[in-house]
Amino acid sequence: MNRVSVIGVGNMGGGMAANLLARGWAVDVCDIDFAKVEALQLLGAEVLESPAQAAVNASVHIVCVVDAPQTGEVLFGPRGLAQRLQPGHTVLLCPTLAPEDVEAFAARLAEQGVHTLDAPMSGGPARARDGSMSLMVAGPQAVVTAAGELLKALSSRVFHISEKPGDGARTKLVNNLLAGINLVGAAEAMALAQRIGLDLAKTLDVIEQSSGQSWIGIDRMRRALAGDYAPRAHVTLLEKDTRLAMEMARSAGFASLLGGPASAAFAQAHAAGWAEEDDAALFKLLGGRS
Repeated sequence: MNRVSVIGVGNMGGGMAANLLARGWAVDVCDIDFAKVEALQLLGAEVLESPAQAAVNASVHIVCVVDAPQTGEVLFGPRGLAQRLQPGHTVLLCPTLAPEDVEAFAARLAEQGVHTLDAPMSGGPARARDGSMSLMVAGPQAVVTAAGELLKALSSRVFHISEKPGDGARTKLVNNLLAGINLVGAAEAMALAQRIGLDLAKTLDVIEQSSGQSWIGIDRMRRALAGDYAPRAHVTLLEKDTRLAMEMARSAGFASLLGGPASAAFAQAHAAGWAEEDDAALFKLLGGRS
């Protein structure tokens, strides 16, 4: 456990890698964006050319890419981790994925004697970097215990959901559906405040200290009021996560009242050309409604 690989070092993966390096861990990193790995190399990370190389020196591997296709490529592609994974290695799956995809990946890895921890994260890049983000971990207790020091280094809020990979993904989708609903609600409320001529900064101050408060709503609307749409969390992320949550709801026979419209709002923001902007762009979408 004294050496770990991080495959995918974007906002969250890069934050985790930097955090581990600052805590004295040996970290191998791999990403298709060389600028990202180069920045971590300056902090002491070892740069890998392919995920397959990661299994040479480390026995624990953090996969932190965007979606299921990227995860499948990292794990089982021509230069994927599975080429050199050994029995007893552990893979942490940190992207927000459909539960059935997590279950399928875990089953394939188990055929090689490789452990899977379904470990989606929440909290944003700053919390990934300082180790205060949340991890929703699903996997066998023995594997969670063996990875305990790493999990504590990554997160001050580790929740062991169950021993069943897939339940971490289910928990994350429930959480992110609520985050998406809260964000769309905050953007709509602020758009209404704008329409009726209120001072937006003062309105947000009131909301932050009153019953309408939500962390994501305040965080994103502060950015929106400053005109700051530089991406910390792209519109496409909650677009994907709310879509996956609604698919999960439908497969469970659950009729969602608010999730569908919230998910549609993120899709509309994408269609409006704001896919690569911060999801604070929901304010622009809802503020432009007649």
